[in-house]
Amino acid sequence: MQGKLILVCPLDWGIGHATRCIPIIRSLTNAGAEVVIAADSRPYALLKREFPDLELIRLPGYGISYPTDGGMALAMVAQTPRLIQGISRERRILNRLIRQRPIDLIISDGRFGLWSDLVPCIYMTHQVMVKFPGWMKRLEPVFYRMHRRLIQRYTECWIPDYDGGINLSGKLSHNYPLPPNAHYIEPLTRFTRVDHPEITYDLLAIISGPEPQRTIFEQLVVEQVQKASSPRTLIVQGKSETDDDFQLSEQVRMISHLDSSALNNAVNGSGMILARPGYSTIMDLAALGKRAVLIPTPGQTEQEYLAGKFMKEKVYYSEPQDRFDLVRALQRARDYEGLNKESGAEKIVLERVRKLLA
Repeated sequence: MQGKLILVCPLDWGIGHATRCIPIIRSLTNAGAEVVIAADSRPYALLKREFPDLELIRLPGYGISYPTDGGMALAMVAQTPRLIQGISRERRILNRLIRQRPIDLIISDGRFGLWSDLVPCIYMTHQVMVKFPGWMKRLEPVFYRMHRRLIQRYTECWIPDYDGGINLSGKLSHNYPLPPNAHYIEPLTRFTRVDHPEITYDLLAIISGPEPQRTIFEQLVVEQVQKASSPRTLIVQGKSETDDDFQLSEQVRMISHLDSSALNNAVNGSGMILARPGYSTIMDLAALGKRAVLIPTPGQTEQEYLAGKFMKEKVYYSEPQDRFDLVRALQRARDYEGLNKESGAEKIVLERVRKLLA
């Protein structure tokens, strides 16, 4: 792998796609590869902080906007032309990069248009099947077949989950037959578990997701924390482009962003985690064996499904955003044990990359 040029490209919907690329980038650089990161918006800012010595290039996102009142599935369908335009744009950029640079491998986390017949290409996703709400469920088989055809354009598809009954993604990647190029690589996390950590915060609230729902969630959390008078609370805003750090009250600290090392310490040193059930967050929680309260983004069917799945399995407690009550949630969450399962993802990733480069 020494000297091989690998392009890593996370999607720009929230920062979860970027955070789960961090352990991949670390493994590749430690193995001697030259990694170039292509990203946009907050993922670009986050990865620039994490890897200041690596080359970053701007790869524009799809420009998808999210509604303030849920209905995300309908909004996504309505913005299909914009999505297609974004895919076409990133394909042009990729073809130009391949002509200009001796790229040996491309890793796309959730970006649909980064495949090529000239270079081995990997597409990473945790939802082979896209969840739809209510009456739109009848569209799931249709979109599964469309997604499957797209996946098969890539050399390989990586699914960051376990193969088998005990898994994190549930029906998202275990309901329909997988494409023939798909491989489970086990969950990815940028964090390392600390046994018997000193508890610094009773509650760590991790704000994340695309706007405007990120801001809505932050405002709700601040209101609930102040109402509950929760002792020793840290709120991480998930705004990697700023450097704010201030006290909301004597016991409540708010910070715009923590790098992976600092956030790793904060998660390990917190008694309870409050977060969105984004898949990258679920992988981090499982790796660290933490208890959590999950508040899914309204209308985001993937998060609503995962929250319901783990609630039913008595793993993580969850409440809908419009009925969220922090005091009640913290009390009930004590009866949910969380997950504690090791992953060999980084070893599997290196094995698959070496095979493709060979």
